[in-house]
Amino acid sequence: MTYIDIIERAIAAHAANLTSVSDAIWSFAEIRYEETKSATLLADELEKAGFVVNRNAGNIETAFVASYGEGHPVVAILGEFDALTGLSQKGGVASHDPIVEGGNGHGCGHNLLGTGALAAVLALKACKDELNYYGCPAEEGGGGKAFMARAGLFSDVDVAFTWHPWDENLAYNARMLATNQVYFTFKGTSAHAGFEPHLGRSALDAVELTNVGCNYLREHIIQDGRIHYAITDTGGRAPNVVQSNAQVLYKVRAPRMDQVRDITERVKDVARGAALMTGTELTITFDAASTDLIPNVTLARMMHEEFEKIGVVSFSNSEKDFAAGIQQTFSGEVQARIAKRGKILSEDLNAFQEKPTFLHGSTDVGDVSWLVPTGQVYVATEAYGTPPHTWQIVAQGTSGYAHKGMLQAGKVLAASALRALTDQVLISAAKIEHREQLGAESYVPLIPADATPQRLR
Repeated sequence: MTYIDIIERAIAAHAANLTSVSDAIWSFAEIRYEETKSATLLADELEKAGFVVNRNAGNIETAFVASYGEGHPVVAILGEFDALTGLSQKGGVASHDPIVEGGNGHGCGHNLLGTGALAAVLALKACKDELNYYGCPAEEGGGGKAFMARAGLFSDVDVAFTWHPWDENLAYNARMLATNQVYFTFKGTSAHAGFEPHLGRSALDAVELTNVGCNYLREHIIQDGRIHYAITDTGGRAPNVVQSNAQVLYKVRAPRMDQVRDITERVKDVARGAALMTGTELTITFDAASTDLIPNVTLARMMHEEFEKIGVVSFSNSEKDFAAGIQQTFSGEVQARIAKRGKILSEDLNAFQEKPTFLHGSTDVGDVSWLVPTGQVYVATEAYGTPPHTWQIVAQGTSGYAHKGMLQAGKVLAASALRALTDQVLISAAKIEHREQLGAESYVPLIPADATPQRLR
């Protein structure tokens, strides 16, 4: 019996329970740093399986580290379980139908991600080497892994592995953007907007002027830079009252941390100018951040090899019918892109790309990748072409094909971790490449030294 046979048999034995865990986390739909039920469920499952679980890891309420065995090398499997706001959606329905209007939903598939990582460590728990499951909260804009990294939770790790739900199957070999989030809170003076508007100082005007200034700034930052915002407090709903309080949250992205710092300072200057123009007071508050992702070709190539051995899953006609129904809800642009491929669900493995590519997203896996060599795979759990962070992702999160992809991801992670545990040459090569990728740079997190994890306001 090969190691792949053992892994597949172990995951098959746990399949029903893993599916139940994933669906439960999907139903909890807890957002950043509020994932109490989700974290507890995963930690409880690991304790039942014989892992020693350190809850409240790094003094982060919903973070935990589950350890099995002792010695070296130390392999970390990263799991996530946070949802997104505003994406409530019924499962198994190919039309927009929220469970709770304005509620939360797993629009990035983290119910699958955390459970697929659980599948991997359950398949490996018989190993006598050191194996850790890292329960990582608040990936969606909360920078959970950055705070875990600052707490030293990855200091004894040799290599780390993770995965992500996707619309294709591939060993991920790409860079991603660093990011920083900052609140700008303006305090003005209320007044009657009809009788005595000259006595008012509008905080909402300050927010709007900040947004106008940043719209002009966008032309003058680097090509791969991004500036996003969300108005989190408009100051009320009465137009005849000058708004005395208002707030906006800005998110800055760029390929490197130093570029993020530079653009963030320019955004701060715009907000300061808006405060001067409106005669309001400005408070700047850090929210969250994550670094750019450092790819490790050595680990990515190895994970592709393991993915090839295990293979991809196939899907039933009923699963394809539901996925095709989901595709019909996409925009014309996305549907045109799908038509060129003629694909409903991905049943093939993408060719491995030796040269790292670039993806204009962000992840706090980046903070881990600066500390240790990190590898990950993307596994098909959704209809081809499904846009991330949408209700369509949520609708598919409890589907049969999502469960299949989740379990397949667990197999690939387990096989990859086993390779690392038994091949010191591989780990050495990954570490040498890691040092070369960093060059003269060292990990200096974007989160300030006095920052603490923040729930969404």
